[in-house]
Amino acid sequence: MTISRPLPILLASSVALIVFLGGAPRVQAQGSFINFETPHVHPLDLAPGDLLLAVNTADGMLEVFDVSGATPQPAFAVPVGYDPVSVRARTGDEAWVVNLVSDTISIVDLTTRNVRATLQTADEPADVVFAGSPQRAFVSCSQANLVQVFDPTDLNAAPVTILIEGEDPRALAVSPDGSLVYVAIFESGNATTILGGGGEAGGAIAFPPNVVDDPDGPHGGQNPPPNSGAGFSPALNPGLPAAPAVGLIVRRNTDGNWMDDNGGNWTQKVSGSKASDSGRSPGWDLMDHDLALINTSSLSVTYTSGLMNMNMALGVNPASGEVTVVGTDAINEVRFEPLLTGIFTRVHIGLLDAAGSALGVFDLNDHLDYSVPSLPVGQRSMAIGDPRGIAWNALGSRAFVSGMGSNNLVVLDSSAIRVTPGATIEVGEGPTGVVIDEALGMVYVLNKFESSISQVSMAGEVELARVPFHDASPAAIKLGRKHLYDTHRNSGLGQIACASCHVDARVDRLAWDLGDPSGDMKVFDGNCFDTGCEDWHPMKGPMLTQTMQDIIGKEPLHWRGDRTGLEEFAGAFVGLQGGDGPLGAQEMTEFEDFLATIHFPPNPFRNFDNSLPTNLDLPGHFTTGRFAGEGQPLGQGDAVRGLQLYSPPNVLDGGLLACATCHTLPTGLGTDTLFNGSIHAPLPPGPDGELHHALVSIDGATQHSFKIPQLRNLYERTGFNTTRGSNAAGFGFLHDGSVDSIERFISEPVFTVQSDQDVADVLAFMLAFSGSDLPMGSPSNLLLPPGTASLDTHTAVGAQRTYASGSSLTSEELQFLNDVLSLADSGAVALVVKGLVAGEARGYAYIGSGIFQSDRAGATMDGLTLLLGTAAGAELTLSVVPVGVEFRLGVDRDEDGFFDRDEIDAGSDPADPFSTPIGPGSMYCLGDGLGTPCPCGNDDPAGGGGCANSSGGGALLLASGFAQTSSDTLVLHATGLVPSQPALVFQGDNAIAGGAGVVFGDGLRCAGGDVRRIAVGFASSLGELNYPAAGQASISSVVGAVSGMIRRYQVWYRDPVIGPCAQHFNLSNGYEVTWQ
Repeated sequence: MTISRPLPILLASSVALIVFLGGAPRVQAQGSFINFETPHVHPLDLAPGDLLLAVNTADGMLEVFDVSGATPQPAFAVPVGYDPVSVRARTGDEAWVVNLVSDTISIVDLTTRNVRATLQTADEPADVVFAGSPQRAFVSCSQANLVQVFDPTDLNAAPVTILIEGEDPRALAVSPDGSLVYVAIFESGNATTILGGGGEAGGAIAFPPNVVDDPDGPHGGQNPPPNSGAGFSPALNPGLPAAPAVGLIVRRNTDGNWMDDNGGNWTQKVSGSKASDSGRSPGWDLMDHDLALINTSSLSVTYTSGLMNMNMALGVNPASGEVTVVGTDAINEVRFEPLLTGIFTRVHIGLLDAAGSALGVFDLNDHLDYSVPSLPVGQRSMAIGDPRGIAWNALGSRAFVSGMGSNNLVVLDSSAIRVTPGATIEVGEGPTGVVIDEALGMVYVLNKFESSISQVSMAGEVELARVPFHDASPAAIKLGRKHLYDTHRNSGLGQIACASCHVDARVDRLAWDLGDPSGDMKVFDGNCFDTGCEDWHPMKGPMLTQTMQDIIGKEPLHWRGDRTGLEEFAGAFVGLQGGDGPLGAQEMTEFEDFLATIHFPPNPFRNFDNSLPTNLDLPGHFTTGRFAGEGQPLGQGDAVRGLQLYSPPNVLDGGLLACATCHTLPTGLGTDTLFNGSIHAPLPPGPDGELHHALVSIDGATQHSFKIPQLRNLYERTGFNTTRGSNAAGFGFLHDGSVDSIERFISEPVFTVQSDQDVADVLAFMLAFSGSDLPMGSPSNLLLPPGTASLDTHTAVGAQRTYASGSSLTSEELQFLNDVLSLADSGAVALVVKGLVAGEARGYAYIGSGIFQSDRAGATMDGLTLLLGTAAGAELTLSVVPVGVEFRLGVDRDEDGFFDRDEIDAGSDPADPFSTPIGPGSMYCLGDGLGTPCPCGNDDPAGGGGCANSSGGGALLLASGFAQTSSDTLVLHATGLVPSQPALVFQGDNAIAGGAGVVFGDGLRCAGGDVRRIAVGFASSLGELNYPAAGQASISSVVGAVSGMIRRYQVWYRDPVIGPCAQHFNLSNGYEVTWQ
């Protein structure tokens, strides 16, 4: 019913409704972008016919450019899967796009500009190449450690699986004759491993043996061992107490001997006759496989070793057939931060013959001698850092290598040596993919961080043009990412950054001893879960590189919890990286805001509905000898029972505590509370917003202050096992990686498991740990304290099926549809559909009860009906996405409030938020400070909407359609509202104060006179509200519009967070329409 009354009465009568609707505490919206910080592998390719193919990882798109002219021109974009990382053209009209999070391959028809088929792969596919006779498609699956081989002529045939002996096979290349496929193993290791030495005698951890203390060792049992003759460099601070005993990193040299950084030879105790002293068996070794070579006829595999730690990109010289691998190598066997400042990682290229025999490994920064930690800025710019792409010209005389961290290219000759030492080609931010167009003499580079294509002259070796494409990344990512990756900005020599070890915000699979003998003690100031925590000694011993996924709000930081928050790492940009100065407060805030966006990806071990598996196979996991004999394969594990064993009333920890008492759910971190005798009372945040998760003194180490670590990436750390002769990794678990496997840790004597089945069940739960949906802690149960929420992801996220058979849906296709609809209706996930309908590229977002909102406002479609209309050449792909991103990915790509097809119909660009349909009216009464000032100086930073709210911007009201009484298609679009909060859409017949408005709440009231309430609704999780939506009455029918009348519209909305002026409500700008 239309209500007509003066505005104050109208608003007062609506307050009760808004309070009723919005009185409960607001659930924080997840937002329209979920960042997994997914790395590129081969993100750029050329297709016959002058088409350049580029993955748009942030937007889930394949961007296609026409390169026939002077500069690349955007041609079209095709929606693919979640986080595409690689693309290869198979023919002139077919491209294969590898979607890492989706675990799929999108096969794109470049003629119809649509995905015609979707292949299911193993976990985290990374790259694809085509080779062999008959031709087959080889797909590397990085998390699964295998390559799958598909028949492109029969996509329904099951792929052949080739196991790869190494961690994370990613980049692929093909020999010139097609007989070999080369596979670069990303986390190959560098032949370093850990010797136990940090365990406390009689402590909770019995394995590994404390071999560093062995008097029979190279240093006579001195622990910590000296690193410079009989002493330490830098010299010991005489004021320090005795250093704690710690483990020791050793490296296998070219003679096969295991050496420490002081020339100590530990070979006998690692792989020789005394290997049992370190918990190993004689003959124990690290594979250090850097490159796998697959014979395309027999599918047999051979390996090459000894190149580098991280094998990032791969190229083949087409003239000589030589293989080139670029990446980084670490000198983590060298101890102590002062000796590693600015030099701890090198950028290398490995050169091999076609058969995989190494011809040499060269430093791509051959102008550096690493004798100093810092050089003048001009010399730093000569360096390349974090190399991610390599492309050879047809003659094999030049190769171009991209530096993702250094924002440049370097040019190599046929011997893989830089043509001009110190010369670089500056391109955009975060260059990854590189391809060469021989016909045009051009090199094209994909700049990941700024979403652009650089066009580089091959002859002139200079950037000629830079063409942007749509970037869906929020500002926090764009501003803060450089502090993780930029090697020129953040280091003294120009080749390293935080991401040199925290690769792609994850890990390098190594441990480092970054202690300092000349340092000082640090007073303990943490939340000690027990009573024995001690001050921190600067000689901390080896520590595993930790992930940067979801670390903000999980403070304190570091294994020992000796950093209260990220702000304390500002000095590391000098002390460790050799930079000129620490990052400033604003830069650290940018860095922190960026890191706060990073989520853990879907867990590959959970069931499709995100439940825990009850019969999980455990390949690569073995008995430890506590029950059955050592080294026997463990049977299946039941993660549901594992959770039960992990939780009270079971008390596996010495019969006193449950696992969940210390490692709370759902992260595994210690609690951020203190038990006061009756409840776990939350601790207040620190001055920088940091939290205070618990530390303990009883983890079995000689050091008695360690943070209780999170457990969400344990499945990423497997590959080290002292029961096996050949290992893919030299570091495992605990703070220093000295406990080789998860099953070993569970089998430690302190834990009261009763059988290998108990071990298998708890192990299964550890592998399936990430993903949340776990029991909550209790504020009153001493053994089950509450945990902190986790930034992780439902297992189904990314799943896809392409439908092309119309009414002939297979049982599997129908089951997938029913399963995902059920999950979406439960609120666990969201859904989008993209593809061709009636010859048009269309998109749909699921809104519940089987109904999808289309990319034309007001039009909806039943999901089953939609899919029953598919056919060859009119395929639709149904994808599972995180809640909150479905409207961006499905119907409003640029989030400007106008749906994609409506924009195309109106001639505006759905990938440009500044390009919108010409509206039926005009905006007025902006919160830009030019008219009536906003109540407390809270102007809209963008200047285009109302006064700023607690989210930082103002609400923007626009309109589309036609304000015609005879055929009303007028739609009001409000964006920038407070997510999930109620809002009132209303109409007035005059513009208050001549359109300048008057102060009201946190905003300006602009529409007055005869005011009519149109609707009350909730903003979406993105802060959007459209009226009318599908099924709602038209505006003209609600307000009784007549031709010739001028009306003003505004949205009044709730802002329950203490906003800029603390009034708890605000308004959009005004919008004026003349009805026809």
